Amino acid sequence: MPSRVLIVEDEPDIRDLLAYHLGREGYQIATAATGGEALRQTARERPDLVVLDLMLPEIDGREVCRRLRQDPATASMPVIMLTAKSDEVDRVVGLELGADDYVVKPFSPREFVARVRAVLRRARPVEVQSAPLAAGAITLDPGTHAVASSGKPVTLTPKEFALLRALLHARGRVLSREFLLDRVWGYARASEIESRTIDVHVRRLRAKLGAEGRRILTVKNAGYRIEPES
Repeated sequence: MPSRVLIVEDEPDIRDLLAYHLGREGYQIATAATGGEALRQTARERPDLVVLDLMLPEIDGREVCRRLRQDPATASMPVIMLTAKSDEVDRVVGLELGADDYVVKPFSPREFVARVRAVLRRARPVEVQSAPLAAGAITLDPGTHAVASSGKPVTLTPKEFALLRALLHARGRVLSREFLLDRVWGYARASEIESRTIDVHVRRLRAKLGAEGRRILTVKNAGYRIEPES
C-alpha cells in the first residue's frame, strides 16, 4: 500500500505543488488548509506522515504538532514542518516539539520529496528486528515498538524511540551528537539547531522514563551514554 501523506498548508499554490510532486511519486495525498482541519483529519484518517506548515489559520503548526505528540494515538506519527528561511526560532521550537524534520521555504521539490522519503523510511519498522534491549528497568522491543520503564508502558515519539534504541544498543558506550544526528535524524552534518534539539529530546526522554531516566548520562564535550547497571 502506498504511504498516505497529509499536507497542511493554507497557501493553495504551495499546497498544490507539494501534492503534485508527492502524487507523482505514488503517495496517497490528503490536504488541509487550517490547523483545526489537520487535527480532525489525523484523528479520522491516521496518515503515515504529516507535512505541516507553521503559519496556519485557526490553530498554528506549533500547536498542531504539540497536540499530535500529546495524543497517544498520534504520538508516533511522523511530522515534517515547513518553515520560512528566516524563522530559525520557529525551526528550533518545531524540532523541540517533536517534528521529525523541517523543510525551509523556498525549497527544491526534489529535496522535499527526498526528505519525505527519508522520514517515512526511518519511521517504517524494518523486517529483520533485533532482540529486545534493556538497561536496568528500561525495556525496549524493536519488533513491537513497545517500551516500558519499571514495568509501566511508555509512549514515545519515533525520534525518542530511535534515540533510546541507539543508546541501549550501545550498551554504555558514549554516542556523540554527530553520531546521533546521523543515526536518528539522518543528518550528515550537525548544525547548532540540530545539536540543540538532541538535548531537548534527551530531556524529554528522561522525563518519560521517570526515575530510570537518570540512567541517560551526559558526557561533557562527548555526547550521551546509558548506564546499563544499577
